[in-house]
Amino acid sequence: MKRIYWLLLACCLLFFSCKKNEVHQFGGAVFGTYFSVNYTGEENPDLPRQVDSILQNINKLYSIFDSTSLVSKLNRNEPVVPSPAFAAMVRDALDISKNTGGAFDITVGPLVNLWGFGNENGGIVSQEAIDSVRQFVGYTKIHVGDDGGITKDDERIKLDFNAIAKGKAVDDVADFLVRRSYANCLVNIGGEVRCEGTKTGRKAWRVGIQIPTETRDGLEEADYIFEMTGRAVATSGNYRNYKEIDGQRYCHITDPRSGDSRSSNLLSVTVIANQCAVADAYATAFMVMGLDEAMKFLESHPELAAHFIYYENGGYQYKQSGNFPKQQ
Repeated sequence: MKRIYWLLLACCLLFFSCKKNEVHQFGGAVFGTYFSVNYTGEENPDLPRQVDSILQNINKLYSIFDSTSLVSKLNRNEPVVPSPAFAAMVRDALDISKNTGGAFDITVGPLVNLWGFGNENGGIVSQEAIDSVRQFVGYTKIHVGDDGGITKDDERIKLDFNAIAKGKAVDDVADFLVRRSYANCLVNIGGEVRCEGTKTGRKAWRVGIQIPTETRDGLEEADYIFEMTGRAVATSGNYRNYKEIDGQRYCHITDPRSGDSRSSNLLSVTVIANQCAVADAYATAFMVMGLDEAMKFLESHPELAAHFIYYENGGYQYKQSGNFPKQQ
């Protein structure tokens, strides 16, 4: 009888161990891209609905493509009372702008629109037009009061969270899952990823970096796979959203400091940080900075790690900060 008892107990423990380590996944479309959530443990049928609610809330706060969003109302200079989360997001964005000398800037929207990559139609861009728009572009021209209120030095200033909101959404979903005791999870929104815990038992989550494509419709493939846990990763690149004028390629990543939108030989930057919103913002900033300036910046910011892909001598070249994870 004892032998049978211990055999049954072992089977029960094995069953619950398998259930504990089982990986569940769900996903869908959001923000004009895709998302997926992986988590271990017992399956919870309520999670998809709850996560969708989080994502819709992000959209209602930060989407410039939703005319009813908080940021759209603020851009139209309508009287609004920003939520604490919105005010905190602006503060965080301004801190990153200051750290990067304006390479990241949530007021860049009018310049992006000028080049035809925003929610307005752009036309032929002259230096005169750029200089005119730059009068109301600049992170030092917006302010967050102690009460969370947002003020602008010029009513023509418009906020654009496209380079940080997707990462913020990843963080909000990941934080929600951890609070709900799903400590082992991976959240992916359009390639912006945050990993917590492990996949199964001690097996780490694995993340890949996409190979740049020659055209926007090129096949998506990953050639650098690495393990990650307790951190987030985001990639910014100039090879998907671009246009060509007189043989020169222009991309959606516009330099807020100069107003220039011409593509460089730096094709993509992948950044690892503790928060996905931070990784998202710095990936954009490093694309604006360029390889040399970004690498110098990283020397004094060990909390960040970055992987650069650039085109030189007829092929793809790679460079990393010293603390970037090794390829698996």
